Amino acid sequence: MNKIALLGAAGAVGASVADALRTEGAPYRVVGRSEATLRRHFGNDPLAEIKTWDPSDDLSVRQALAGVESAVYLVGINYWQFELHPILMRKAINGAVAAGVRRMLLIGTVYPYGRPQTAAVAEDHPRYPHTFKGLMRKEQEDILFATHRAGKLEACELRLPDFYGPGVEKSFLWNAFVAAKTGKRAQLVGPIDTPHQFVFVPDVGPIVSRLLQTAAAWGHAWNFAGSGRATQREIVTKIFAVAGRPPRTLVAGKTTLRLMGLFNPLMREMVEMHYLLTDPVLMDDSRLEKLLGGLKRTSYDEGIRLTVEAFETKTD
Repeated sequence: MNKIALLGAAGAVGASVADALRTEGAPYRVVGRSEATLRRHFGNDPLAEIKTWDPSDDLSVRQALAGVESAVYLVGINYWQFELHPILMRKAINGAVAAGVRRMLLIGTVYPYGRPQTAAVAEDHPRYPHTFKGLMRKEQEDILFATHRAGKLEACELRLPDFYGPGVEKSFLWNAFVAAKTGKRAQLVGPIDTPHQFVFVPDVGPIVSRLLQTAAAWGHAWNFAGSGRATQREIVTKIFAVAGRPPRTLVAGKTTLRLMGLFNPLMREMVEMHYLLTDPVLMDDSRLEKLLGGLKRTSYDEGIRLTVEAFETKTD
């Protein structure tokens, strides 16, 4: 396998992809803003080459990608700065093309689909985002695949639902793990009895690695639905059970989010995406299953157990 760069590598999904590459003995480059952060996460891996960049600077992007065959784009943005998604994607594409990168794989989300028009959302579902965040994510995708159609590089995308796993503190579910460990109430955003999908983050890396090596994957976006459908109530009940406590929850609705948003920018921005809890986008990933076969899907029971155990190891 040729040299692969993980752009925005320090997040949870970046760690999962790095783990998969390490297992295969594949050298890779981790790219991020902070050298100290990259060294903390990857400094003990002899397969990892560490490189810093400024993703808003064309020259910096080009230098970070020099000598790279394939790039995995994992760049995170503050929830209140989604206008940066297409801007940084365009800079990454320009730098990648200038550096001679052949392929770029984007880790995407359900946002570009907008409100679901079908019970199960496959890749051919219309992309009609009705939110600003969805529009920005759609524009990000469009920039990438326009470059593919122009023949400048090959493009691929893996769309993921919400995620969770050991140490994944930005997870929608992380507060429930903390609450179960400490005996507090899990603070949730409701309704909590609608079906949802979550992916166990360690399952993502092996799929990305396989997509990078599959010729038929390029030129397309692919859904991965994770561990299946479950409600927040079901999952939180499991979390508390593994922690040995009865479930305790505090549920905030849309009105409460608006009030909290007066003081908290994250809560303010979550109001726009509240439809995902009332009209969830439930992905169909049968095409990915057909392409790769044998997708690892850690069950909620197992994923929750592993996450609680990792949390206890970290905090005890």
